[in-house]
Amino acid sequence: MRSEVAVGSSATQEFVTRIGGRIRALRKQRGWSVQQLAEAGGVSRRMLTQIELGQANPSLATVDRVARALDTDFAALALPADDAANAEVEGTLVWQAPDGSRALLLGATEEPRAELWRWTLAPGGHYDAEPDRRGAQEIHHILSGRLTLALSAGPRELGPGQSAVIPTDQEYAYRNGGAEPVVFVRVVTGA
Repeated sequence: MRSEVAVGSSATQEFVTRIGGRIRALRKQRGWSVQQLAEAGGVSRRMLTQIELGQANPSLATVDRVARALDTDFAALALPADDAANAEVEGTLVWQAPDGSRALLLGATEEPRAELWRWTLAPGGHYDAEPDRRGAQEIHHILSGRLTLALSAGPRELGPGQSAVIPTDQEYAYRNGGAEPVVFVRVVTGA
């Protein structure tokens, strides 16, 4: 299972379309060509064009790199506009796997920058992440099930009611080796 935005469901397609439109608008505001942004964001011109058109299946890390190249962040591209954000919504579906695993971006602060997420991993589900910026961290709090954090220092398992802080400027992954879904809250800082 790759760590990608899954295009297909209407909620996810709405997310992909939203980030593509925002990336295109910010690129044009800067007066940049697709090639200039692709180079600054470390993605191919073809991939960036597909992202802008809402036709790509970019990894969350790819969206984050493009956001940084535009001097913004993932949440600013991903969350609905202020009027939509005031509605009673469950969150913005950012990632979904065929097994039902999914990630919802619930909200973000501006200064200091932090993101609040709710993740669900189906039994056997996993998510492989790419390293964030140096100094980035995540706080995880397990609501139900058991989560294994696969870290360079070795795996760390957390159960209901347990929390952990991990550096995310390394390769890491979330794994659910149990028979029931794991649901956890994730707070991201410094990414």
